[in-house]
Amino acid sequence: MAATLVSLALSILFISSSVNALSLNYYDKTCPHLESAVTDAVKYGIVNDKTVPAALLRMHFHDCFIRGCDASVLLDSKGNQTAEKDGPPNISLHAFYVIDNAKKAVEELCPGVVSCADILALAARDAVALVRGHTLGFAHCSSFENRIHNFNGSVDIDPSLKSTFAATLRSICPEHNKVRSAGTTLDSTTTAFDNAYYKLLLKGKSIFSSDEALLSTPKTKALVSKFASSQEEFDKAFVKSMIKMSSLAGGQEIRLDCRRVR
Repeated sequence: MAATLVSLALSILFISSSVNALSLNYYDKTCPHLESAVTDAVKYGIVNDKTVPAALLRMHFHDCFIRGCDASVLLDSKGNQTAEKDGPPNISLHAFYVIDNAKKAVEELCPGVVSCADILALAARDAVALVRGHTLGFAHCSSFENRIHNFNGSVDIDPSLKSTFAATLRSICPEHNKVRSAGTTLDSTTTAFDNAYYKLLLKGKSIFSSDEALLSTPKTKALVSKFASSQEEFDKAFVKSMIKMSSLAGGQEIRLDCRRVR
């Protein structure tokens, strides 16, 4: 299964910066050692921090769904201009140093050739090859407290949550929680890229309302059941979704420093 997952992950395409298409070999001639440089940076990050795979995957998602995959999420705030990364939805993004390290290594190999958007896409791909969206990572209390406290005018807890699971979440995130780091992992296999999250979703143990909503229609519920019962089917669907998301073309800027525009 591990070999299958790696081969699937490696089939994810990345953006070519100067054409409106996706390519596996865009940099083969201009920067032939690009992928190994990025992989080394990701491996180093994972050795020091097991949350790096989830962080890079989430970073790539957040980048692509704003104005396409343009690496705008990597830019730092400047003066009165607040950067994307400092906005409320992105404030918990981290592991930017992995991209910085990858970019530095790539610039030494082939200066001014590879876009930061492509480096981020490759890093996210490698993060999955080396370790499925919500199957990785951690959720802070603020992202799901609406389900376990004052859900609506008649009930305090979202009735779709299993009662024992809700009680556990409430113990971790009491009402008026002041601990910013408080929260919970998204499933029991926090550093493994597997289908455990879908199995928990069917058992009333989903963290986010957006995920619970997948059970609200026959079509999406069928997909949840399909992925919960077959990791292979989830792997295939995940690769397709990554390719589709990476097709959201963004800017074509080649920055020397991913944190600053040229």
